[in-house]
Amino acid sequence: MNRSKRTAVVVGIAVLLAAVASLGMYRIVSRMPVAAAEVRSVDVVVAQHPLKLGTRVTPDHVKVVKWPAETPMEGAFAKIEDVVNRGVIAPMAENEPLTNAKLASLEAGAGLPPSIPPGMRAVSVKVNEVVGVAGFVVPGTRVDVMVTLTNRQQGQESMTRVVVSNVQVLTAGTRYDQENAKEGTPIPSTVVTLLVTPEDGERIALAASEGQIMLTLRNPLDTDSTTTTGVRTAGLLGQAAAPPPAARPVRAAARPVKPEVAPVAPAPSTYKVEAIRGAKRSEEIVR
Repeated sequence: MNRSKRTAVVVGIAVLLAAVASLGMYRIVSRMPVAAAEVRSVDVVVAQHPLKLGTRVTPDHVKVVKWPAETPMEGAFAKIEDVVNRGVIAPMAENEPLTNAKLASLEAGAGLPPSIPPGMRAVSVKVNEVVGVAGFVVPGTRVDVMVTLTNRQQGQESMTRVVVSNVQVLTAGTRYDQENAKEGTPIPSTVVTLLVTPEDGERIALAASEGQIMLTLRNPLDTDSTTTTGVRTAGLLGQAAAPPPAARPVRAAARPVKPEVAPVAPAPSTYKVEAIRGAKRSEEIVR
């Protein structure tokens, strides 16, 4: 047997032994019992499908799942009975745990009122497709409120200015519009409800009665207040703004005039002359 044949025989025997060894190891490993690692878990109530703001929770809206006990969810519920008939005050996604922070109390009921934080107010403004930014003013977005005032009766210029900035949109459209709107699509609504402070609510109410309201959509990451001086008709056309009407000059109070007193002529000088005539003595006044 030459050298090349011996090499081929040795390689073949090595491959055969390796295959036999691998097969034997595979059978040994496959017969070993699998040690299942047990993870301690607890029951948590989650949303069975997305829940909108103001929804009254029913048993069909939720389900119970296993949640790792090592990472507990603060304020979560373990029983479905604990969340039934409570209102949703923050939108929730599918399979999101229900917590106390996102549900109103049982006495508060459902709808919009439980979602209003203490000290805040909900005010609704009438809009159209233009005022409502083509339907993209949806719940959760933030807007500025502008007003255009026109007062031509007194000869003043029209003016537009931001009266309230960075307010949250609670709802867009009526309840019928919200139920029929598709997720992520514009809502052609005629009413938008804003979450504002009582002072801002007064400004919006006055702006709606005195002029025309317009909403401007904001980036949710832009939290700075909008501070502008407004724009007038003259500034819009590139003209110099008309100076404010000149104030009437205020006359100084007249000083009291003292009556002129005529100078008093000095009294004429008088002389006394003593005259002696015989036994008589007399005095005479000579001027």
